[in-house]
Amino acid sequence: MNKRFAVVLAAGKGTRMKSDLYKVLHPVCGKPMVEHIVDQLTQCEIDKTVTIVGHGAEKVKEHLGERTQYALQEEQLGTGHAVMKAEEALANENGTTIVVCGDTPLLTKDTMHALFKHHEEKQAKATILTAHAENPSGYGRVLRDGNQAVNKIVEHKDATDEEKQVKEINTGTYCFDNESLFKALKRVGNDNVQGEYYLPDVIEILQKDGETVAAYQTEDFNETMGVNDRVALSQAEKWMKKRINEKWMREGVSIMDPENTYISADAEIGKDTTVLPGTVISGNSIIGERCNIGPHTEITESRIGNGTTVQQSVVNLSEVGSAVSIGPFSHLRPQTELADKVRVGNFVELKKISMGEGSKASHLSYLGDAQIGDGVNVGCGSITVNYDGKNKYLTKIEDGAFIGCNSNLIAPVTVGKGSYIAAGSTITDNVPADSLAIARERQVTKEGYIDKK
Repeated sequence: MNKRFAVVLAAGKGTRMKSDLYKVLHPVCGKPMVEHIVDQLTQCEIDKTVTIVGHGAEKVKEHLGERTQYALQEEQLGTGHAVMKAEEALANENGTTIVVCGDTPLLTKDTMHALFKHHEEKQAKATILTAHAENPSGYGRVLRDGNQAVNKIVEHKDATDEEKQVKEINTGTYCFDNESLFKALKRVGNDNVQGEYYLPDVIEILQKDGETVAAYQTEDFNETMGVNDRVALSQAEKWMKKRINEKWMREGVSIMDPENTYISADAEIGKDTTVLPGTVISGNSIIGERCNIGPHTEITESRIGNGTTVQQSVVNLSEVGSAVSIGPFSHLRPQTELADKVRVGNFVELKKISMGEGSKASHLSYLGDAQIGDGVNVGCGSITVNYDGKNKYLTKIEDGAFIGCNSNLIAPVTVGKGSYIAAGSTITDNVPADSLAIARERQVTKEGYIDKK
């Protein structure tokens, strides 16, 4: 098989986004647009990828890392000028180069594979990815001859009335013979209103040289969508969300209301899990099998075991075991680790803690900076007092301990195995195993006090 290369155009600032964030870094379903493209290319057996960066170059590099090489386009002088910046990395290579825009996040590896295949089968010097648009206004039209070969591309503003009736449009994605691409780019001029060097001019140059120019029409127009403003961004989000949700439903996940369920492109969900409306699953979250998630639940960069329920709660950067019950209205903050069969109930907040198997905090508690063993019961209103205004301190609650309601554990402190803390206690000293600790004022009742007053 011929070598395959890729050039990702990601240098434009994107002024129509009206944003301080570099255009291709705007997220679609939780992932920057350009990262969607690079991830899909990674699955296309690409030998070398070059991303053309300009505005916000360092931030793009932070996101993409070593998955791609980079070339800098300091001054934005058109798409042809941008591709020329990849010359140092690619000009001496033999093979096929795909050129794709970094603001087309819906483009899939399957379509790219099909484009490569069509290009190679036709032995073309250039192949245009086209699509059928019911409303092609604003798009360049692809005009074919009687043999269905590409005759020319005409921009909307330059098209005749008859040409404007054509609904096959140029998507801006191309495959080229690599050597022919860079030779033709040297002949592209900038004699136009914008004074820029346009990549589509390469097509015309190759045609005039008598070379074969082909076109491959994708079945899904929406897949080729370019994002230039916030309206298009919302449309891309909608279509990506639909694609992701349908993928998981086909994999055996029940999504009760797909239009109101948001799952990131990098999340994973096990079969027979049910996702209820208003749920947002972000980042690289992994949800196990037979779980019940939602309604109105937010899970971010977390791992959830099998058979776990998370109801109307927030789980962030946490590890949750199997057969765990969370919520409603629980908040798991970063570095929370829950073992199997843990119960975290109404209005419980956890931060940087571990809870052992079968332990529970059923309602109205804050537990931070704590190590909690197996089979521990934390009563209603109990708190680990972990912060003195300057430093955080650790609380340890060993296996089988029972923490009575409305208890304050003043860290650093250890509650020994099997011990009981009486309700309403404020514990400042370590409690040995199998002990009962009571730390509260004795009740004083003055009978008849109101009558005397």
